[in-house]
Amino acid sequence: MSAAKEGESNLVIFAALAANLGIAVAKFVAAAITGSSSMLTEGFHSVVDSFNQVLLLYGQHRGKRPPDAAYPFGYGRELYFWSFVVAILIFGVGAGVSVYEGWVHLEEPEPLRDPLVNYIVLGVAFALEGTSWVLAMRGFAADNRGRGWWQAVRRSKDPAGFIVLFEDSAALAGLIVAGVGVWLSHYLQDPRIDGIASIVIGGILGVVAALLAREAKGLLIGEGADPAIVARVRAIVDGRPEITCVNHVRTIHTAPQSIFVAISADFVDTLTMGEAETSIETIETDLKKAEPMLSSIYIRPEKRENAADLPETGKA
Repeated sequence: MSAAKEGESNLVIFAALAANLGIAVAKFVAAAITGSSSMLTEGFHSVVDSFNQVLLLYGQHRGKRPPDAAYPFGYGRELYFWSFVVAILIFGVGAGVSVYEGWVHLEEPEPLRDPLVNYIVLGVAFALEGTSWVLAMRGFAADNRGRGWWQAVRRSKDPAGFIVLFEDSAALAGLIVAGVGVWLSHYLQDPRIDGIASIVIGGILGVVAALLAREAKGLLIGEGADPAIVARVRAIVDGRPEITCVNHVRTIHTAPQSIFVAISADFVDTLTMGEAETSIETIETDLKKAEPMLSSIYIRPEKRENAADLPETGKA
């Protein structure tokens, strides 16, 4: 990842972290004053989000370590591991606590109190979360121009960007639900509605956690590069006169901005060993010049009839 791109990513995460820490304190104070279950749930939500952003920063830091004998392709995929942990925390802690608090409030509803403090905190929280969301959306949109929103998430290899975006989106939705729950509880004089709002917030977090876990799982297992990059690699190799056929191009992301590529190609039979070595070195130079993210390139001379093809499957 370039220094500028990494700086932008860290700025988005730090902005979200600062906003969530301040909001969490305000929500817990408001919950203590008013007895609102949905506000208490939102407080836990902000704490979980803050911890998640710390884990993302930690994952980015650990992923920058250089390759060594134990991990010859580097530590970049450690970020994918911590992204998966974040998804589990959102589901287990965020969604779990929200549903539990809502259920307790339904069983033993607390007396209604003046909701003014809740509205003030929700308004400030919405402004701060909204600012963080705009920063995350701008960064994500800039990296994925020309793609639809969902397609961009599916194709993204940098989980830090879309995790913050998902968390902020869930936070804004949760604030709206909490506000509606507080208002309806007082308007209808039924404190149980506040508990229902807490359960709804838990449901939102559960859906977001499931989506994030799905994306993080694919990255952790080992997703291939963008099809456009694969096509570019194939075209460069296929354009060499000494190559009669490109059997396959297989890639895997070893980090958000680092790709390992293995190429099987059928060379002309009259090529000597020395000529083949020179050709492979030239191809590697051309590939790295055309696509800087190719950190490791392996080219295997192989006859077409001996090359094994992979089945075409979608992302599971």
